[in-house]
Amino acid sequence: MTTRDLPIAFVPPRYGPGVVGGAEAVVSEMAAGLAARGHRVEVLTTCARDHYTWANEFPAGELLVDGVTVRRFPAVRDTDGRDRHVIGNKILAGDDVDVLDQYRWINGDLRVPALYDHLVDHARDYRLIVFAPYMFWTTFAGASVAPDRTVVMPCLHDEPTAYLDVFRPQFEDSYALWFLSDPERALAERIARVPRRSAVLGAGVHVPAAYDPAGFRARHDLDGPFMLYAGRREHGKGWVSLLDHLETARHVLDAPLRLVTCGVGEAGIASGPADLVVDVGYLTDEERSNAMAAATAYVQPSVMESFSRTIMEAWLAGTLVVANDASAVVRWHCERSGAGLTYRDRFEFTECVRLVRDDPVLAEKIASAGRPYVLEHYDWAKVLDRVEAWLGEHA
Repeated sequence: MTTRDLPIAFVPPRYGPGVVGGAEAVVSEMAAGLAARGHRVEVLTTCARDHYTWANEFPAGELLVDGVTVRRFPAVRDTDGRDRHVIGNKILAGDDVDVLDQYRWINGDLRVPALYDHLVDHARDYRLIVFAPYMFWTTFAGASVAPDRTVVMPCLHDEPTAYLDVFRPQFEDSYALWFLSDPERALAERIARVPRRSAVLGAGVHVPAAYDPAGFRARHDLDGPFMLYAGRREHGKGWVSLLDHLETARHVLDAPLRLVTCGVGEAGIASGPADLVVDVGYLTDEERSNAMAAATAYVQPSVMESFSRTIMEAWLAGTLVVANDASAVVRWHCERSGAGLTYRDRFEFTECVRLVRDDPVLAEKIASAGRPYVLEHYDWAKVLDRVEAWLGEHA
């Protein structure tokens, strides 16, 4: 048996039904896509579904799912995270944090000792071991086991944690890095010495066979134009700033558009623009696609993006994207496609809302460039072609 006959392992912190997260989605779909093309693929992951609690909801052990061997290992979490919280606040504030405290921080939350032991015992049984994203213990610890066959898909953001010393080895000592966009690679090259085999491979987005916008409106009792936000309702994803911007739009415009939101995390809309926000909860992939098609515009307030699959889903549905200009990745997609509007503050956000509300014909015209852009660059078949070409040359 040659090295190329060995399986490729993917190591995300979470995997399976009900898991929400861009990196996790990319890993899941790439693993399934390669398996469908005849590659031997394994997923090594935790028993956790929720990244807030890391509770072990899935059973440990081995399972075959759609041609992919999934091996789950119990998550272990420090029950007293006070020190980690204090150190984490210093990191996010941009303070100097010594290496020992950095190690305390990364080891002070999720750990998966049994997964690490499996890698120590079986790393040579894999053709490649692909870790994603960079900031989790599974990647931090796992990437150190066999750097000569480790690929890190960092899903990198320009954030204080990216510059920590504890993450430098995975950026510099791994066999290669796989990037989702050109700006992500440029950021990595500013931070570290990127391995020469590294490449921008992108991520794929599945194209729905059909959309049911009218059905979505009926099922959720929605009428009239609305904006949509889909994803994690977290401060780091721009959710709080979006609510603040919406409050400004309410005071400037006589009748701003409503915001429909779906995803996970507390919506936190008891005050502020609560009357303008409709939370439809967690949606299946199919129903989220229907929501994209029903929306007048999709809002992406997050700065912390390495790809942003939701804006691709919006463009596939023919929907305009209104995005935070502070995200280099999202700005790059909007400029390359010509299918989005970007805003730099609450006032520009308000003017974007005004345009969407007052000139839906122009909004639709701008959005029309989005679907061809996604199909040209991010159809899964084309992404998997790039992955296989890289494997053929380097692994």
